Amino acid sequence: MSEEVIRSLSVRGVSYAYRVLRQPERCTEPILVLGGALQGMFGWPQLEDRLGPVAEVVTADLPGMGSADPLPPGPSVDVLCAAILGIVDDLAVPRINVFGFSYGAGLAFGCARRFPERIARLVLGGVPAHITEEQVAHWQRAAGHLKDGDTGTFATMVAEGLLCRDESRPVARRELAYRYVRRAMLQAALHSPHAVDSLRRALTDRPDFSGGLSGIPTLVFSGEHDTVTAPSRQRDFAATIAGSRFLTVPEADHWVVLERPEEVADVAVRFFTDRPLGTAAGPGAAGAGAVADPAWA
Repeated sequence: MSEEVIRSLSVRGVSYAYRVLRQPERCTEPILVLGGALQGMFGWPQLEDRLGPVAEVVTADLPGMGSADPLPPGPSVDVLCAAILGIVDDLAVPRINVFGFSYGAGLAFGCARRFPERIARLVLGGVPAHITEEQVAHWQRAAGHLKDGDTGTFATMVAEGLLCRDESRPVARRELAYRYVRRAMLQAALHSPHAVDSLRRALTDRPDFSGGLSGIPTLVFSGEHDTVTAPSRQRDFAATIAGSRFLTVPEADHWVVLERPEEVADVAVRFFTDRPLGTAAGPGAAGAGAVADPAWA
């Protein structure tokens, strides 16, 4: 079993913490895993077991998340990226790999644009590059239920907003993923002091997905039935990153990391260790700079 170390840090007067699973026989830079606005440092067991054999795995309670101090009023992305840079510095390594999922994909991308020299490779999944007004209204209603203490309705609405409920679209482990996400949202609602603020921040203080990026090997992946941001939109985002790869995962929606965890972890390990992804480059491009690979088998 890997040695677990938890370190406390602060940024701009806000205390937060990160957790690292030591791996003395690592073969690549540490892998920092960043997830949703309501996910903390203990929310990634499905990835830790698979990434751990090749690298030190790092998770965090960033400011405004988990056990960390709340964020001050105002824009938060700069503070969160500064907190992530603090983790890289505290690890005493030149560079890290970053696995960013959902809201965490925006943070990972923001960090890569702010301090690219500290990022070795990026894997970005379920990128919320485009959110409709209807989606914002849905999650605002969910936040209203949470603020009123109706945690059950809140958890149900968030789960339904994040998962594909259309039975005509095949999704692996559909009901298992739904129960897990709803339970996780209920747990956050009952025990996280930041739940309302975290959801508000994810809706109103969104990372900037408009600009491009170069010089960092990047893989973007999406479930084929992602209803948060369509795969075509995520492919367009990937096209702004020079030399990036784009993959669509069949029989999965936004929560592809739960529905196809083995496949996601396998391709992440391959990418972070500079091994072939197991699929040949597709015949077409996904826009300027991004190579569209075939869907995984």
